Amino acid sequence: MKILMVVNLPFMNDTFVNQREQMCYTFHIRDNTMIIREKILEESKSAQDENALIARICWHYFKEGQTQDVIARHLNITRKKVNRILGEARTSGFVQIILPQAVAVRIDLENALTAKFGLGRVIVVPTPIEGDDVRAMVGSAAGQYISENLPPSGTLGISWGGTIHTAAQNFLPRPEGGDRVVLLCGGLAESTRINPYDNAASVARALNAKCFYVTAPMFASSETLRDALVASEPVRSVLSMAGQLDMALLSAIDLSEQSKALEYGVIDEPSRLSLIEAGAVGDICGHYLDVQGKKVKHPLAQRVINPTIEDLKKTGQLVLAAGGTHKYAIILAAIRAGLCHVLICDENVAKALLAA
Repeated sequence: MKILMVVNLPFMNDTFVNQREQMCYTFHIRDNTMIIREKILEESKSAQDENALIARICWHYFKEGQTQDVIARHLNITRKKVNRILGEARTSGFVQIILPQAVAVRIDLENALTAKFGLGRVIVVPTPIEGDDVRAMVGSAAGQYISENLPPSGTLGISWGGTIHTAAQNFLPRPEGGDRVVLLCGGLAESTRINPYDNAASVARALNAKCFYVTAPMFASSETLRDALVASEPVRSVLSMAGQLDMALLSAIDLSEQSKALEYGVIDEPSRLSLIEAGAVGDICGHYLDVQGKKVKHPLAQRVINPTIEDLKKTGQLVLAAGGTHKYAIILAAIRAGLCHVLICDENVAKALLAA
């Protein structure tokens, strides 16, 4: 196993520090007081100290091989705090554990799926021991795959979701040099930390890339408005980039009761049921599909602001990263629709796909 330690210290970035100090200066002039300036500088120093502590603990634990007890005594903190920091370092992407993908977990499933569906590559990750939320494992594998296969000065399109969010935390560092990230959907007026614009910004930061956003809502209020927005600038120019992508990282949005689209308020329960009644099993980049991979006609589908399927299919590599048995149907639909060249999924979905 190869371990890559990525220590992010945002407050040590010169540009960021300068911006903070400029902010302090502005507040100082406006309020004629040193209080705000001192408070911001204290917060900045506190964040630096916290990041330094996280980095020190990670170095002792992952590189030096010390136990949590030894680290706690050495730093004069509790073992509980060491354990918490190590856990958060993993989940936040502060520390990335990279497993060589040449060593397959289930090469039998990967080979069988590749042959059955004519895919370019399949990566199967273990299904979690507990629960059915596979986004962390699938997203981690997706981030590593994109990092290793996106060409220099490449253009990467992304959809959105928790798997994309996790992938962004697992991209390997790349030198600054012309990479571009293109968001392939509109935004949400209300959202949690998992939202399209944050997904795109996180991916762009991880790749040191320039980011292009669709500056429009995910769903227009009418088909007429949708057409007008798609024809307007800069929306039209960004959407047109979908036909020039080197790679695209796509997630699969299901319509089960577990759907994150429902949880995040992207669609409501009546819309979900209506889409199911129309034959939809989910969507890929805003295209609602039936289980055979055919587009479903539905009023909501007519209001989505997204690239055309034809443009998506021009992408060099369409990487579909999704897992969980509740997403089986939409994953199968995406494959049948030709929206998947590389599949990254978990064992349970792989087995279900083979039985299809």
